[in-house]
Amino acid sequence: MKILVVGAGGVGSAVAAIANERTFFESMTLVDIDEQRAAKSIEGLDDSRFASGKVDASSGSDIVRAIDEFNADIILNACDPRFNPPIFDACYQAGVTYIDMAMHLSKPHENDPYNKVGVKLGDEQFEVSNDWEEKGVLAIVGMGVEPGMSDVFARYGSDTYFQIVDEIGVRDGANLVIEGYDFAPTFSIWTTIEECLNPPLVWEKDRGFFTTKPFSEPEIFFFPEGIGEVECVNVEHEEVALIPRYIDCNRVTFKYGLGDAFINVLQTLHLTGLDSVEPVSVKGQMVAPRDVVAAVLPNPAELGHLMSGKTCAGTWIKGTSKDGKPLEKYLYHVLDNEVSMNRWGHQAVVAQTAINPVIAMELLSQGIWDSKGVRGPEFFAAKPFLDLLEAYDCPWGVMDVKR
Repeated sequence: MKILVVGAGGVGSAVAAIANERTFFESMTLVDIDEQRAAKSIEGLDDSRFASGKVDASSGSDIVRAIDEFNADIILNACDPRFNPPIFDACYQAGVTYIDMAMHLSKPHENDPYNKVGVKLGDEQFEVSNDWEEKGVLAIVGMGVEPGMSDVFARYGSDTYFQIVDEIGVRDGANLVIEGYDFAPTFSIWTTIEECLNPPLVWEKDRGFFTTKPFSEPEIFFFPEGIGEVECVNVEHEEVALIPRYIDCNRVTFKYGLGDAFINVLQTLHLTGLDSVEPVSVKGQMVAPRDVVAAVLPNPAELGHLMSGKTCAGTWIKGTSKDGKPLEKYLYHVLDNEVSMNRWGHQAVVAQTAINPVIAMELLSQGIWDSKGVRGPEFFAAKPFLDLLEAYDCPWGVMDVKR
């Protein structure tokens, strides 16, 4: 298997570090608009299998050129989702497997954004699934940690423990601290603004998809392994669009443990227009305000040495057990930043994201995961993924939720 990773930022670099421990692939090339960043991302890795190069991820023709140049048969999109369409379309054109960790962006309803759905996350990808299937090409969308591992948990938990599933709720919490910063996101601020300030998506079997206001329906959720109670709020996320496609349940939600201070900053960015992606003129230069915010904040990939604590990704499933009793389970993965830095040299949030596409690619290389068309993680068998997660020495857990 020859892998081309498009994007050599935090997650792309972590993908390379994690894959360096495995033997399932022949080569992995990281490409980026910044050729020096791409070269730096593979420093210290196995030179016989890793290479770097340059590509303009906004140009479909340049991506096709890179696919041909490096003879790639699988493309991992490690860019932010603004660049999904040209990468996705280039893979279809070239006839190679595509994987991303965040799906095509949504478009809020024009007249009633906090009640009605416009274009959902990933809609434009699933609309062409038949074309991909007819061409005999596979696209796995949403194959990070959330979405991704959380969706695998939804599949496995529903199949293993439940006779009837009432609600599936993805819950994300952490106790990470970054020394020396009052405000410093642990993940791309561009993506964080997008998912946190867009209308959150909710799905109910009797109602279908609908939206709410950002940060709605706060609840306290207890996270394992010392993290403890964290207030979580509704955030737009791919799992809500993916899970109902493959799993029979009555309700799907996604809630994030952001904290009041983080929410206040995001709300201020929105009130001042600094979350906008529409360029404005600044002393004769056209600049998108959100790009300015991203430029002035520290790079999350470079904060690992200042971080401490743990991050938890998981899926809370409520319903009826196999023996007909009420049951609630939380399937989760916790990563300690100290462990992540010592093992891979990358902070916990980006590493926890990067583990999952590497596992997916290994399952594809073995023929254990196999399909055509556009598929979400829930489509595939969950147990082989979780078995491999343990083989990567990345243990996951299950806890009963008591209320």
